[in-house]
Amino acid sequence: MDQENLNHTEERIIINKYLSLWEALIPIIVLILILGYNVYVYESDATSGPNQFALIIGGAVAAIVGFRNKISYSKMIEEISENIKSTAGAILILLMVGALSGTWLLSGIIPTMIYYGLEILHPSIFLPACVIICSIISIATGSSWTTSATVGIALIGIGSTMGMPLGMVAGAVVSGAYFGDKLSPLSDTTNLAPAMAGTDLFTHIRYMTLTTVPTMVITLIMFVILGLMQDTTAIADDGSTLLAIKETFYVTPLLFIVPLVVIVLIVKKTEPLIALLIGILLGGLFALIFQPDLVAKIGGGTELNFLNGYKGVMNAITVDTSIETSNPILNDLFTAKGMQGMLGTVWLILCAMVFGGIMEAIGALARITDTLLKMFDTVFGLFASTVVSCLALNLTASDQYLAIVVPGKMFAKAYKDKGLAPENLSRTLEDSGTVTSVLIPWNTCGAYHSGVLGVSTLSYLPYAFFNIISPFMTLLFAAFRIKIRQLSDSK
Repeated sequence: MDQENLNHTEERIIINKYLSLWEALIPIIVLILILGYNVYVYESDATSGPNQFALIIGGAVAAIVGFRNKISYSKMIEEISENIKSTAGAILILLMVGALSGTWLLSGIIPTMIYYGLEILHPSIFLPACVIICSIISIATGSSWTTSATVGIALIGIGSTMGMPLGMVAGAVVSGAYFGDKLSPLSDTTNLAPAMAGTDLFTHIRYMTLTTVPTMVITLIMFVILGLMQDTTAIADDGSTLLAIKETFYVTPLLFIVPLVVIVLIVKKTEPLIALLIGILLGGLFALIFQPDLVAKIGGGTELNFLNGYKGVMNAITVDTSIETSNPILNDLFTAKGMQGMLGTVWLILCAMVFGGIMEAIGALARITDTLLKMFDTVFGLFASTVVSCLALNLTASDQYLAIVVPGKMFAKAYKDKGLAPENLSRTLEDSGTVTSVLIPWNTCGAYHSGVLGVSTLSYLPYAFFNIISPFMTLLFAAFRIKIRQLSDSK
């Protein structure tokens, strides 16, 4: 995942000797109760505002705990500011992705992907194909975020047209995207985990394949079974759908030039923001070239000229854009919300950073992790406490980097004391910290993928098999001492 270029190895861990474990848990308990009630009352609409305020309330409770334990208001604000600063890249990427979806719809790029996808992919193989396609793109780019923002959006469109449950399709996209993200040497989390544990990148990747490949095999089998279980007789007629797309858009393989350029730029290690901006500008240019009538219509005219051309492209970038076809299913699908549509997700991330920042400032994150470290004395217990610590930090700090950095720093000595090679820790950090971040609605990763794919986190969570199975796979290997490398083996 690409968020921003920060030196996460220098992340500070704040320890508060006055804070008890129960005090550290109070804000989490309050937050979970409010979030649970919000889901009961609002269901999938909980992230449209109620959950954001729940995070603020949780932060306020944490602040009260902090005041009782000699933490100043200015210190809390400082940590909130640092947290929000760390998400600046993520927020800008979200806005760029919103703009990208608008110009790629208007230019016909997404409709063209859907058109050829419907011609090539049969419903029975569609779900495993989603996993494989997203895995390849994510390995090549090193970014689950870029994968969702490009092919992920198109696959959601294809799945919607086929009549597939969108939560299922999004689960396949997320599973493939995170498989590639974990194994790509270009991924920042794949570089961060070994840096925290004290091993090198390629030792980490080779060792991680031992748990990652079996997890992916199980994931593919489950999606193959789900695909075969789908009732293809209820799927809309592809012929009429393809005709409706061709009647509305000029469909040509030349439109694939734009996503290919973006993917190549990412592979060449171009900064994500620059690559996405180029994708937006090329999308706008291709819209003017290949879809002039649509651009004029969105811009408020009947024939393309400079004024309505500018307005049409700018509207697609910034606000809601809807394109009508002769097929009602496509009318719902061919809607993009532009940069404006990402503001709810940005709001959620900012509120999550308030909660995480205060929890960090009062020393709650370090207290919880330290307690977990002391609870277990066996090798399996050490692995289990690492997994639970990563999950807890993804839930409380709302940031996958902290879910890798804090346990990585605090558990490194414990692994060494047990005679375990550092790649055991780096693998466990990735198997539990990296992949579970996308399963939490208020985590930056969960908020991002939900916002980009247009599918709520709770809808795709049951189908994100790779992300769910990964922590259990690493615990299974630890329980049966499968490929648990000792320090003596590394010498």
